Amino acid sequence: MELWWSDEARVGQKNTLTRLWARRGTRPRLPHDQRTEYAYIFGAICPEKGKGAALVMPWCNTSAMNAHLQEISQMVDPGAHAVLMLDGAGWHIAGDLVVPDNITLLPLPPRAPELNPLENVWQYLRDNWLSNRIFASYEDIVDQCCCAWNNLIERPWMIMSIGLRDWAYRL
Repeated sequence: MELWWSDEARVGQKNTLTRLWARRGTRPRLPHDQRTEYAYIFGAICPEKGKGAALVMPWCNTSAMNAHLQEISQMVDPGAHAVLMLDGAGWHIAGDLVVPDNITLLPLPPRAPELNPLENVWQYLRDNWLSNRIFASYEDIVDQCCCAWNNLIERPWMIMSIGLRDWAYRL
């Protein structure tokens, strides 16, 4: 049995600004774009094993979620079954959602983002690779999202550190 968490994050030209170091008494200038192109990272992590699966998609919809479920299914260890915890977004519960045989969906309670460690992963990605920048184009957004996710995947100890929830393994 593998416990996985899934969520989506929007990344785009109206980007977030994060704190940074500056000399006392100075006010650092940071870029802020007014254009509105976005991409969505469909991400999932298995903190116990330090692994993850993600796709960068142009929209959040059922077909994107189906592709994401297939990606997660390929990352589940052979012979194992994944319990995928996710929020109640419409594309997570759509009637035409195709759930692979080695995955069971477990919805988290509504209005409880603190239960999903992916919320912390998004903050980590933004703080380290995605904030305080201007993306040149949609392709640049996709490239930077892929680069940020791949940087995370190369650090399984970070996935474990951010994602492990003791309460989830007390079954």
